[in-house]
Amino acid sequence: MKKTILLLLFSSISVSVGCYLNTKPKKNPAEKMQDFIINISDYTRKINPNFIIIPQNGAELAFENGKTDKKLDQKFLEAIDGFGIEELFYNGELKPDTYRIDLLSKIKESETIIVSEFVKDTALVKDSYERNEKSGFLCFTRTEENYHYTLIPTKVHNENKNNVEKLSDIKNFLYIINNSNYYSKSAFITALKNTNYDLIFIDLYHNGVQFNKEEIEKLKIKKNGGKRLVVGYMNIGAAEKYRTYWRRDWKINNPKWLKKPYKDYDQEIWVEYWNSEWQDIIYGNDNSYAKKIVDTGFDGVYLDNVEAYYFLYND
Repeated sequence: MKKTILLLLFSSISVSVGCYLNTKPKKNPAEKMQDFIINISDYTRKINPNFIIIPQNGAELAFENGKTDKKLDQKFLEAIDGFGIEELFYNGELKPDTYRIDLLSKIKESETIIVSEFVKDTALVKDSYERNEKSGFLCFTRTEENYHYTLIPTKVHNENKNNVEKLSDIKNFLYIINNSNYYSKSAFITALKNTNYDLIFIDLYHNGVQFNKEEIEKLKIKKNGGKRLVVGYMNIGAAEKYRTYWRRDWKINNPKWLKKPYKDYDQEIWVEYWNSEWQDIIYGNDNSYAKKIVDTGFDGVYLDNVEAYYFLYND
């Protein structure tokens, strides 16, 4: 009887140890976002091998496990082409973010760093460009009347006549994801065509109407005749109530992956971005947001709110 009990006990311990050894450690929120972005990249590049992937903010993701004391994550860096960063040296006034500046200095050798600065005093525009260029970053500076990315500045900093084939070719860029100042798609397209920006970030829609491939192709030629890149905006960390995927009965926790109000943006809700239902909205099928951006002829995608890995758990 004792022998039987010992055998049963040994068997139970073996099973428990085996289960423990076979259990993979849970991924932290930053790792889940890394996986999400890599999967978006893999999916879109199977359709277009040259498709450009640019996450906005979240520089920690460039490091293994999203931990900045570790090595650079080569798999993640291979999945992207650059980082978009907001308010690095200027947030209205001069406030250099030394933490992010240090992280980006470690990334810039392999990735194009494009920074959107915000200055309240137009006299600071020149300094914002100079600080970024000295650090090896490209810059687009918006002033107070352009805080929400609604205007097309007439002067292009570092204007470039050359053709732009890839992200590393750019000398300047325009960030105008809010096109509400333009009453029609045609007016918006005409305004963009008459610029010499090397790279343009725009939304997939104008007042709820999706751009078509012909319209996007028109934007790929600068006024000076050179080629440029046109990249579509996509929010992957927060659901937006004005998007075509949104349903009237949705609210926080319905569906369950709508998790947290987005402070100061009442039209957005932070999501559990690892949830399969949300990811199906973003990529992986013919009705997904990423597929629409690829099919419309954009050269790449600009991924907003990747720092959901932080804001889901912090105020």
